[in-house]
Amino acid sequence: MGKAGSQVGEPVGERAYFGTDGIRGTANAWPMTVEVAQKLGQAAGLYFSRRQNRHTVVVGKDTRLSGYMIECALVAGFLSAGMDVTLVGPLPTPAIAFLTRSLRADLGVMISASHNPYTDNGIKLFGPDGFKLSDAVELEIENLMGQDISARLATPDRIGKASRLNDAAGRYIENVKASFPRGLRLDGLRIVIDCANGSGYRVAPAALWELGAEVIRLGCSPDGLNINDGVGSTHPQALQEAVRKHGAHCGIALDGDADRLLMVDENGQIVDGDQILALIATSWKKRRQLNGAEVVATVMSNMGLEACLREHDLELYRTAVGDRYVVERMRAGGGNLGGEQSGHVVLSDYATTGDGLLAALQVLAVMVETGAPASEVCQMFSPYPQLLRNIRYQGANPMQHPDLPAICQWAEARLGDSGRLVLRASGTEPLIRVMVEARDEALVREVVEEVSQRIEGLITA
Repeated sequence: MGKAGSQVGEPVGERAYFGTDGIRGTANAWPMTVEVAQKLGQAAGLYFSRRQNRHTVVVGKDTRLSGYMIECALVAGFLSAGMDVTLVGPLPTPAIAFLTRSLRADLGVMISASHNPYTDNGIKLFGPDGFKLSDAVELEIENLMGQDISARLATPDRIGKASRLNDAAGRYIENVKASFPRGLRLDGLRIVIDCANGSGYRVAPAALWELGAEVIRLGCSPDGLNINDGVGSTHPQALQEAVRKHGAHCGIALDGDADRLLMVDENGQIVDGDQILALIATSWKKRRQLNGAEVVATVMSNMGLEACLREHDLELYRTAVGDRYVVERMRAGGGNLGGEQSGHVVLSDYATTGDGLLAALQVLAVMVETGAPASEVCQMFSPYPQLLRNIRYQGANPMQHPDLPAICQWAEARLGDSGRLVLRASGTEPLIRVMVEARDEALVREVVEEVSQRIEGLITA
């Protein structure tokens, strides 16, 4: 809603299990239960078993304690559907997408709730091409989960086998390193890497060290309960302090499943996904590596990014929130760069989904090439004032309320051509997200307050 530009990829209808990024919820409570996980394994196993030969699924996870429980239930489901299972242990989400394609598997599964606390968990699915499943395929799997499929499960001689791939981490590290421009090294750079006590805790520091950097580790001691706890891309304060304390050239913070990042320059200033997108876009354009003149982002990206790209004769195409919708537009439009302000950056020359480490290496490459500090290369534009307010609700979703369009019309009239309003429902929590952006910070605050109060009035009425 509001002056959000072009949008694609809106989710289709209400679904029982899948949200905007797989299935997610409190561990050991619906829908993140053993029963649902096993049922999903059986349904997805049957859906992707359409040939006579053996079928394989790659299963990875982050460092949550509940990952063991969900993994075992999923594996049991896949095996009973006749699928062989390749276990790779804790690895980033993009590593699972990469391995699914590399191993010619039929399906990839990542067990993670991304940036959520350890109490939550989730399941993301990737097709044999390494891309996240479409809404239509997820609906078909949901339909199978609601049916009695016991007669279609494997006969005793066709039950699947489970094995572990011991060199999975090494394969991913080599793939990531191959994205770094030939002839460049990170020698002489001191980098703080914050892995959120999540799935990147081994591979991210290793890749940076092998490329020559002096690596200072933060959030690399997972215990099953401390993922995203005061560290990672959603808690940048620890990274900012570490960069200043150690005199580092920059800092990199990943989230729990390492598919997104946030960076910090040598002064401790935060560099978000919009700045990273602008930097990579202009750098790739100079190298003639950027496909076309389009960069894909979501309705949440700052209008300053749009203005910056325009100065370089590039167009910003906006989609609905969610990296899967960014990827859909990139594939449809032939682009090779897209992402979200939150730090999901998709570099389709190298990966099929957001990859925090890959994106960080592109920023580091510019620093090495130019010899300039992070504070100089990463501050690509002055962002427009932007304010986000989350409104929690119970019962009916206020996005369906008949009086909501009038609230949007008031906000749009108040903002005029100098700003925009974006309203959206969270895909994982009962929240309405109110985002207002404009050149005038006072106007932004005024509109956010008024819109939030009016929506809260709809909830309590």
